[in-house]
This record gives sequence, C-alpha cells and structure tokens, in this order.
Amino acid sequence: MAALTRLSSRLRFCPSARRPGGAWSKECVCYFSTSTRRHTKFYMDPVEAVKDIPDGATVLVGGFGLCGIPENLIGALLKTGVKGLTAVSNNAGVDNFGLGLLLRSKQIKRMVSSYVGENAEFERQYLSGELEVELTPQGTLAERIRAGGAGVPAFYTSTGYGTLVQEGGSPIKYNKDGSIAIASKPREVREFNGQHFILEEAITGDFALVKAWKADRAGNVIFRKSARNFNLPMCKAAETTVVEVEEIVDIGSFAPEDIHIPKIYVHRLIKGEKYEKRIERLSIRKEEDVKTTSGKPGDNVRERIIKRAALEFEDGMYANLGIGIPLLASNFISPSMTVHLQSENGVLGLGKMVKGMGGAMDLVSSAKTKVVVTMEHSAKGNAHKIMEKCTLPLTGKQCVNRIITEKAVFDVDNKKGLTLIELWEGLTVDDIKKSTGCDFAVSPKLIPMQQIAT
Repeated sequence: MAALTRLSSRLRFCPSARRPGGAWSKECVCYFSTSTRRHTKFYMDPVEAVKDIPDGATVLVGGFGLCGIPENLIGALLKTGVKGLTAVSNNAGVDNFGLGLLLRSKQIKRMVSSYVGENAEFERQYLSGELEVELTPQGTLAERIRAGGAGVPAFYTSTGYGTLVQEGGSPIKYNKDGSIAIASKPREVREFNGQHFILEEAITGDFALVKAWKADRAGNVIFRKSARNFNLPMCKAAETTVVEVEEIVDIGSFAPEDIHIPKIYVHRLIKGEKYEKRIERLSIRKEEDVKTTSGKPGDNVRERIIKRAALEFEDGMYANLGIGIPLLASNFISPSMTVHLQSENGVLGLGKMVKGMGGAMDLVSSAKTKVVVTMEHSAKGNAHKIMEKCTLPLTGKQCVNRIITEKAVFDVDNKKGLTLIELWEGLTVDDIKKSTGCDFAVSPKLIPMQQIAT
C-alpha cells in the first residue's frame, strides 16, 4: 500500500494450548500494527519542497480543468527545470497556465489524462511526435488512482469495452511522418453476469502535487467544494505527497470527522501565495448576442432538436447532460418537475486535429442508463452522420437507445437496429431514407415529431 491507514489496530487472538496432563486452556494475546513514524514537514519556499523530484519521475497533479490545481508547485517545477516527467492529471492546463507551462518548456515526456482539449501546444506536440499521450476515460482515471492508493493492483470495469481502450491501437506517440510510433495495448476482457469488462491497472506516482484549502499545524487537510476532485485520491497514491494550501490553522480547528486527508498522507506542506484561480473558458451572455427566434415554430434547427430532447426529462430523473444541445434542453424543464442534473467533460477530442474517443465513456457503459443522442441529421454537404458503421473512435459499443435530429426521432435496438418513430412535419419517409446512411424500420405508430410546449 502507498501508505498505511491505521496508526494502530488491536486484534484479539486466543489460541488453544494443551497442558501437561491433557487439559486444554486458552491464552489471549493482543497484537497491533503501526506505520513508520512520520511527521509532515512544512516549507516556506515551494522550490525547496519539490527540488528533489528527479528527471523521469511520475508526478500526480491534482485539479480538474483549472479548478484546484497546485499553482505554486507547478511554478516551482518550472524553476527546477526537471525533465522527462510523466504527468498524471485530468488535463494539461491551458497554453500559458497550469501544466501548460511545463508542456511549453518541454519538461513533460508523457501525459496520462482524460481531457486536454483546451491546450493548443499540447495538440501541436502530440501530433508532431514530441509528446506521449495516454488517454484514459475520466472515471477510469479516478479509479486507477484510487486503486493505487488502496493497494489494489488492478480492477475490472465495463467502461471502454468495444472501443480503442479495450482493443488497443490508440496512438500514444506519433513519428515525425504521422505514423504511429507507440500504440496503446489491448486490455484483458472477462465476462461477469453476461456483461463484458476490461482489466485496468492501478496508477501510483513517485510524487503527488496537491492543492487543498486549509491545513492544520499537524498536517491534516481539507478541500473546498469541487476543488477536491482528483486531489484527494492522489494524496494516497504517491510515495511522497506535497500539498499546498491557502491557509494554515491551529490544531483542533477541524472536527476529526471533517478532515478529508489525515496527516499520515501529507509528507510536505506549504502555504501557497498569489492564487490566480483562472477560469478555463469564460463565457458570458451579451444582450447584443441574443438572437431572436423565428416566429414560425421549428424554423431554428437547434431549437427544434432542443425542444424535442426536453421531452425526455421525467420527474425524479437523474440526467447527465453533454455540452451543447443537451445542456440547453434543461432550460425547458417544467417548474413542476424535479430533475437532478449533472454535466462534465469525460474523455474529449483534442481540438480539431486529434480524433478523441468521445465524451462520457463511463456513463454510456452502464447497462441501466438510457443514452439519448442529439445531433443534426447531416454534416456539411449533406454527408451522412447516421451510418451503418462509425468511422471515428467509439465512445461506447451498442449503447445508444434513441437518436433525436431536426428531421426525425429513431429508437435503437441492439439486434433490430433503427426504427423511425417520429417525423418532422413536411418531410416524408423517403426524405429520411435519402439523408440517412443506413437502413431503418418504420414504426406502424409513426407520429409527427413532438415539441415541448413553451
């Protein structure tokens, strides 16, 4: 295990013994286990806290996007000039902030991430063969790190089955000519209760760089809200954990049950300075940008899809919303209805040039989840988007239950394929056949495409 979680645990053991003369007796013996004696070391200078990280080290770096990243410790690595790092992090920051600074200075040899799409320098280095990249589904990445801290060497997950994650061959590194220099390896597959699972190995690091909110003078730390993210499991998965905090308080300021990471996992601690806490992509609505919708219902293609997608919500439902149309559909949830919403990134494509594995791989892998795809029916030039076989890397295999476009609604069955159940007013079945790249059945109960009332 990366660290022992028990300072002491008592076990009562009563072995039987045969005394002279044939009589039996029991003798109770108490045992206990301990960790090595360890105290959190406090530093004033972040460079001093990381200066012994050697070239080629594996470093776990906390944060999600730019939320909860160890700004000061990343800046300290920039000053030490350490090279050849394997960085395990949800993302690679942006061009001029976070891990993007270490990418720009070419101190990172390999990234193990789930989301790196906001970094143009990352894309350039990856495509030119300067950087190795191991893309990992977001939930899988979190669990691989958690397993590493718990001493679990590997585990099975349904996420990624039937995709490049399982099959192997995903480019980790390119040659200068664009050919693949290093490809991902296939995963072992097993079947449990009729469902396929792949084997994922745990992740551990030589060092973990973690951002927390507060620490007491003993070294116990707490996180603030969503900044907990990957920081918490990384504390337990490294040989040496370095934590930076915004405030150091007296011992006893935290109730024991409120401590997120006890001091046994915190080897080095520093109070950070000058936190920028940048927003990765600031988007605000300007009044002049608000376009008035057409007076005729359904003229706006995106609006048409959104208003049909909104009918999928049901009272009491839990829904994960992808970026774009699904997220906008939540604007039409009735005030009388309670729907629990969640939205995040998942594994995304790396800009326009790099074909990613798709978002929400963890979510679509659940057999109990209804997966609804919202999309425009055709690409530019009327190229087919609904096809017999996908040409881009899969997010999930045979996982879609319904497709909603501006022209039609299809139900999807793993064995029977597509069935047209709704059709936009003014279109015919022949129109849908011409714009669809695969065969489909037509429901005997075909109805006009529905729209939520507003």
